[in-house]
This record gives sequence, C-alpha cells and structure tokens, in this order.
Amino acid sequence: MSAPGADHVLPLREGAVSGPPRGASIIAQIKKANIEYVLSVPDQHTSVGLLYPIAADRDLRLIRVCKEDECFGIAAGLTYGNIRSLILVQYTGFLYAANAIRGVPCEQKLPQSKKFGLRIIEPILDAMGIQHTSIETEDDVPKISGLIDAAWRESRPQAIILGGRPEAK
Repeated sequence: MSAPGADHVLPLREGAVSGPPRGASIIAQIKKANIEYVLSVPDQHTSVGLLYPIAADRDLRLIRVCKEDECFGIAAGLTYGNIRSLILVQYTGFLYAANAIRGVPCEQKLPQSKKFGLRIIEPILDAMGIQHTSIETEDDVPKISGLIDAAWRESRPQAIILGGRPEAK
C-alpha cells in the first residue's frame, strides 16, 4: 500500500552512484528548459554552487527578494507574460510561503517550478497536490529540464528537491 500522494513522487533512478549534483549541470538544465529568471532570497546553502554562478550568467536574470512569498507573485506575473522562471528557496522558506504557494500556483494552476532543499517538505507537497522529484546525485540532474517542461505543458506547479548542497563545479 502506498502512502497518500505517492503518485505525485517521481522515483530516483536506481543504481545512481555519482556524487552530489554539480551547480554547472543544474544551470545547464535550467537553461535547457528555457528559464529566463531565477527568483530567490539570499541563501548560504546554494550560494556558491548555484546563486553566484546564476548571478554571473548573462543568459539568466536573478531576482533577489526579501521574503520567499514574494517569489510566487513575481513568478505568476512572468508566467502571464509567457516567461519562464524558477523559484529557488530553502525548506524553511517553503514553510513560510506555504499560503502563497497554495494561493498562487496551486489555485491558479500555474506552471511554476521550484527548487527546495531537504526532503522534510514532501508530505506537505503531497497534501498540496504538488508533484515533486528529488535530485540527490549528479545522475539525477538531467531530469530537471523535463520536469520544468512538464510543468509548463500541463500547467501545474512542480517542485524539485535538492537533496544536498550543489557542488561549485
């Protein structure tokens, strides 16, 4: 018997033995999915591996916000302009912004893609009906662009959970 919401979880690839996800690989997948904007609060967990390289990348625009819930309204506006964005927050920011997540991408059925740290939020994502996938190793990173594309194709939110700190390579 599967847990409630288990149908919303895409399994990790079996036999994955590579190291932690590399920031450069994640950024390549973000670009492959035609993401133009990345929205985030300052974040020590992903700064070296993701936020600093994203800020320096000429193909991506980083929008730094003060509070996590601001990301969801900004991303909604970009979506209505047919502009793809990615929200990057830690799990505590997800918990803080839960009402904004429920009210904007879930209620409005918007194709917002989000990256969160830590798998502790999976039961909450299940309860909200948000499909989610964990990126634990470098072997999992190629899933990212397809997940973002599916969110846009199906007009639904999608959460990508980073299981660890991305390496700065």
